[in-house]
Amino acid sequence: MERYIDDLLARRKIAAGTAKDAERQHQKGRLSARERIDLLFDPDTFNEIDTLVVPRYEQYMDGRSSRYGDGVITGYGQVNGRRVFAAAQDAGVMGGSLGEMHANKIVKAMQMAIKYGCPFIALNDSGGARIQEGVDSLGGYARIFDANCEASGVIPQISVILGPCAGGAVYSPALTDFVFMTENSYMFITGPNVVKAVMQEDVTLEELGGGLIHSTESGVSHFLARDDQECLAQVRALLSYLPSNNLDDPPYLTPVDDPDRRCPELEQLVPLDPHKPYDVRQVIASIVDDGRFFEVHQLWAENMVVGFARLNGWVVGLIANQPMVLAGTIDIKASIKAAHFIRICDAYNIPLVTLQDVPGFLPGTHQEYGGIIRNGARMIYAYSEATVPKLMVILRKSYGGAYCVMSSKGLRGDLLYAWPNAEIAVMGA
Repeated sequence: MERYIDDLLARRKIAAGTAKDAERQHQKGRLSARERIDLLFDPDTFNEIDTLVVPRYEQYMDGRSSRYGDGVITGYGQVNGRRVFAAAQDAGVMGGSLGEMHANKIVKAMQMAIKYGCPFIALNDSGGARIQEGVDSLGGYARIFDANCEASGVIPQISVILGPCAGGAVYSPALTDFVFMTENSYMFITGPNVVKAVMQEDVTLEELGGGLIHSTESGVSHFLARDDQECLAQVRALLSYLPSNNLDDPPYLTPVDDPDRRCPELEQLVPLDPHKPYDVRQVIASIVDDGRFFEVHQLWAENMVVGFARLNGWVVGLIANQPMVLAGTIDIKASIKAAHFIRICDAYNIPLVTLQDVPGFLPGTHQEYGGIIRNGARMIYAYSEATVPKLMVILRKSYGGAYCVMSSKGLRGDLLYAWPNAEIAVMGA
């Protein structure tokens, strides 16, 4: 028996990788897959599964580093004391490329997360499909996509892009609830070389699909971090606002902030002049517990502010017009941003609080040609179908169709409040 135990321990040691593997990642400004796992989970709680899995076709392995695990670490552990499943691609093993067994490990972890009602986190750092395995690797992506769809709205799914994410790999993050990126990560359908060959367009990795681009232009990324450490800390913070599954309530924290306190500063924060801008984030900070607001999509569609906070210890989802940007009008991006957030809150039993100060929809041919009617309707549908409690406060302006689409009575808003200076009308004076 001792011989078998020694053999098992030796193979586990090989699967754990070497200091040289980690150093290669450090030289790129990134952490190794195991270092990321250690940062994500509470200390000494992670349990790895399928540690000794190897590729079906051993002739494709590139030596000792590929012997076990097939380029991905999967398992479960505790985050803030709650069970979470995860898959961390290991760029030190065949570039983290996805093959048949690699995909099987990820899908197995996802299915376990669904079965036990736990969040699933994917730490992406991969060169893409393992071309040596042909269509088997492509089929692996399809199985992951299918598992993403099965889990959608059932358990929270979070994708964390910590390196390259190219080709078919980009669609799994797009199917999850939230996407995190670091400043030196990137994701795109086709890389700069293909873009150059097909479109004669010169573009860098960062310009094509860097973290900043996807956080400010495309809206693919909900959160942007400087490095792996900051990013994984943000993931842990997000999980503190989400339930483990769609049958649970979000985590409750005993409040230290008096729920009956007055907020006299609000009189100065919101000007009486309807044409004068102000930062709605200051209003939110004044209202919520301890002034803590976890904003989602902070750098994209900035005329609409969404995020999580707590009121008397209970998690709520906040949607607010931002008068500092485009006067708080609703455009295509703002509609998409709000609709996605509303549906996430509805799926995970998070009440909605809407702070309305809106002059209308943004006019112009660019908006009409881009589909403001179709995308504006997405927000209407999201509010209407939401079955969680919906509360709306009109801070100042509420004009025209924009009044109707943001948690109005006609969309089954549960409670609607208006400040004494509020203007509710078909159009402004």
